[in-house]
Amino acid sequence: MRIVDHTSDDGPDYQDHNRSLVWIEQTNERLIALERVYPAGFEVPVHSHSRTQLWFARKGIVLVNTDGRRWMIPPGHALVIPSNYRHSAEMISEVHMQSIYWDLPEGSPAHPRVVEVTPLAQNLIGELVNVEKKPERYHRLSLVTDLLLDEFEQFPERPLGLPFPNHAGLAKLCRRFLNAPTVATSIDDWARELKTSRRTFTRRFREETGISFTQWRQQACVFASLPRLAEGQSVTTVALDAGYENIAAFSTMFRRILGRPPRTYLS
Repeated sequence: MRIVDHTSDDGPDYQDHNRSLVWIEQTNERLIALERVYPAGFEVPVHSHSRTQLWFARKGIVLVNTDGRRWMIPPGHALVIPSNYRHSAEMISEVHMQSIYWDLPEGSPAHPRVVEVTPLAQNLIGELVNVEKKPERYHRLSLVTDLLLDEFEQFPERPLGLPFPNHAGLAKLCRRFLNAPTVATSIDDWARELKTSRRTFTRRFREETGISFTQWRQQACVFASLPRLAEGQSVTTVALDAGYENIAAFSTMFRRILGRPPRTYLS
């Protein structure tokens, strides 16, 4: 079990990150638990693992890129990345991440998916990351591992895949939007910044993401609200900051996208 902090004064330690990837592939442990702290802006280059990875965000927002799709991982959630599935990542904010690597049985889903990590599993992951590996602890580690793998089957899947454009100008605007999301942002605002017509902008945005700008903006506002709600900020504050005129409008959109109202989603 290892803890790696990439937020030193000297900037991101990419060499240490690469050493961690090599270590993951070389170890013969049944299950690997690894904790990392990334600074905002840290980018993990394209790579894959020979084992399934559970990328669990304790704090912060991560965008993981897989085959032209970007997955947002808010606090309390994790992305399940199948073995040998190529992916990269971008830290939108400082991120406290814990990862589990293990072999899933044949027949498991072959595509990435975002899951909500149960409170029990969060505690079990924390135990595996922080426990000292001593002979007298091996029995306990085995029990915790067995319980975590059983609990994994109970994780509910959440629709937190957010399509992201490859177009450099659009991608820049989307990244900026995620740091300060608001439904007040309009098509005309972005078309003006890109020095293009409204019609060209709407066509290009749909071609790049597969959905309309309005749909993307709504999803992004809801997804970006999750970290703030997880920190205990009020629904009223989050809704008004995102440009909604009232809580009801925000709650309706939240329920439509995630299936539950904001007051109960992270409870």
